[in-house]
Amino acid sequence: MPNIKVYPLNILFLVLVFTSLSSFGQIVLKDKKYRVETKTFSQTDSSTLKLDIYYRGELSDTKPTVLFVFGGGFVTGRRDSKLFEQYFNTLIEHNFKVVSVDYRLGLKGKKFPTPFNTSNLKAAIDTATTDVFSATRYLIKNAKPLGIDTAMIILSGSSAGAITALNADYNKRNITPLAAKLPLEFQYKGVISFAGAILSYHGAPKYTIPPAPTMLFHGTADNLVPFNKVRLLNRGFFGSKYLARTFKKNGYPYYFQYVQDMGHEIAGSPMAENLPDILWFIENYILKHKRYFMEVDFKDADKKRTFSIPPSFKKP
Repeated sequence: MPNIKVYPLNILFLVLVFTSLSSFGQIVLKDKKYRVETKTFSQTDSSTLKLDIYYRGELSDTKPTVLFVFGGGFVTGRRDSKLFEQYFNTLIEHNFKVVSVDYRLGLKGKKFPTPFNTSNLKAAIDTATTDVFSATRYLIKNAKPLGIDTAMIILSGSSAGAITALNADYNKRNITPLAAKLPLEFQYKGVISFAGAILSYHGAPKYTIPPAPTMLFHGTADNLVPFNKVRLLNRGFFGSKYLARTFKKNGYPYYFQYVQDMGHEIAGSPMAENLPDILWFIENYILKHKRYFMEVDFKDADKKRTFSIPPSFKKP
């Protein structure tokens, strides 16, 4: 039997239901010139899935687009959570469109995963990834009236949304059956992940086609989404530290900011505190095609953790 780190995956999603990551309140646009339109992009047997398009000017004005996936442990969450307000307004101000999407919450009402049984987690990630692909296909199909630059769609997500964003690019680059609904020539232009990971049933993540330039934020003390990895034989949940090492080894451009002694707060805080860094990443890695390999070891000695697991959820 291999040496297994028993990671608390069973509480990974349960705890998120009770946290502020899904945040009450709707996004308020900070300028009268900013607008939002809502479209239905998919109708399933169980759900009507919608997306919100945030923009400035006319809807048909073609602009680069950040496709955002909210967090909430695949159990809860909203595409218009107030948590994302500053992030969205800043992107609009800098002439991007933001498309915030629904996806089916695959762990709602299901048994929570454990390190030895991740089937429900895999199904939830695959479902969310499929819905992100459906939203992407809708944007491609309606690119002209919606003003979407299909060569400049950047994925971004928080927590479960970051997991989905990373897995979406991973599936697209590896031409998996999940990605079959998208044009073969289409690729995402970049990924911005706030405390995400890739779930693989085929060993350590490998890419048939090099991944999009990827920006990773993660707390070193995150005990919800793994900072490094959780692995049992061929199955593993590979966090930002492991992905950064993989990118560096294979020559894939990446930016990795790891925040010392902080936990799952980093699923949300960069959307307020690291906006200049995010804009710099987009400008240099995506627009200017710089092949940078950058790691930032960050610590704020005055900052205290605000996200913790209630004692009743901790394992003895």
